[in-house]
Amino acid sequence: MSADHTPEHVPDGADEPRRARGFGRRQLLRTGAAALGGTGVGWVAASAATGATGPAASTTATGATTTDGSAAGSRPEVGMRTVAFHGAHQAGVATPPQAYLTLLGLDLHDVVDREALGRMMRLLSDDASRLSRGVAALADNEPELAERPASLSVTFGFGPRVVREHFSGTSMTLEELPAFSTDRLEDAWGQTDVAVQICCDDPLTLAHCRRMLLKDSRAFADVRWMQEGYRRAVGTEAEGTTVRNVMGQVDGTVNPAETDDDFSRLIWSEESGFEGGSVMIVRRIRARMESWDKVDRAGRENTVGRRLDTGAPLTGTKEHDTADFSATDELGFKVIDPASHIARATARTPEEKFLRRPYNYTVPDVSRPSGEDAGLVFIAYAADPVKQFVPVQQRLAELDRLNEWITTIGSAVYAVPPGAADGEAVAQHLLAT
Repeated sequence: MSADHTPEHVPDGADEPRRARGFGRRQLLRTGAAALGGTGVGWVAASAATGATGPAASTTATGATTTDGSAAGSRPEVGMRTVAFHGAHQAGVATPPQAYLTLLGLDLHDVVDREALGRMMRLLSDDASRLSRGVAALADNEPELAERPASLSVTFGFGPRVVREHFSGTSMTLEELPAFSTDRLEDAWGQTDVAVQICCDDPLTLAHCRRMLLKDSRAFADVRWMQEGYRRAVGTEAEGTTVRNVMGQVDGTVNPAETDDDFSRLIWSEESGFEGGSVMIVRRIRARMESWDKVDRAGRENTVGRRLDTGAPLTGTKEHDTADFSATDELGFKVIDPASHIARATARTPEEKFLRRPYNYTVPDVSRPSGEDAGLVFIAYAADPVKQFVPVQQRLAELDRLNEWITTIGSAVYAVPPGAADGEAVAQHLLAT
């Protein structure tokens, strides 16, 4: 989990000389937006007029950082919570999932080389660093919308082509996921050069951050797709409660925790240049809710292998009880169907574990009987997806009762570099020329 921190106060119009290897306001604009032409100059002028400062922050006994002056030990206002952008790992991987998601898939322009990609990452990293602290981005014409960071986190990942052609000094090899028999992939949701995961507890803050990042990436890349997702709103249930998906099932019960002895080995890469990074797996899974609605409660529980009310396996009483796949009923039938979702998804080896970070999606679609396209933006992180994710997905594709109601329509994979030091950009060491 990324540790919270107390942000620096950045005086209006001032560089940040204390950052020995960092980049200040003028340097960033000379090498980034301003170098791209007249539009960059306009953003600079707007930034100078509005300022890029934020209120001083204080850390409460809860471990969250707040800028509203809450007394030590009190519950900080949700809107003022921050997640540190800089650190050994990128925020948004082990960070507790926020309520809202936007996942951007960007394709780099043909003319973008390693040096240009480095400029883009300096711009976007600076934006993310500022906005996650509640400080306006350099190109921000609406600085008031940046004042409540609401646990904003931004995570950058790079597709196989970028890793292969633009990154130096790394042993990371990244290939697109293999085809699975149940996939019905649509080009609109396919592999892109760059993925930007933006998570936040406030949808307005998230939308503002998305707009800033897209504005600063426009000269370098085009948007292929944008996937939005949601979980329970903050405060509607106890923190740490396993999320439910749109089909009503708990999703992510077996997630590894940072306190587990094998968490680092399973999630953080050890490949040279990517030490402390990870690999992001993105799957867009459509649910046929109009037919799922016709399944009774018993049928739903047998399909998944868990109770709807508690999330417990059918052989247990609590969510985190270990499923007994050998247990039989009075007629000799397995209590948990061997073709149920949990029976097929359960790890068969210690390597087949990864970190799930799923979000529900719902998009109006009047062409469908339900009036909407709904499902899951399934995001997962693993040090080695070939060993950890692929075997599980192959079993699910071969036989999973849930396949009658779900279809994967999008698939992509991204190498996630380690976190950046204060004043540095994500992937800066990989893009050095």
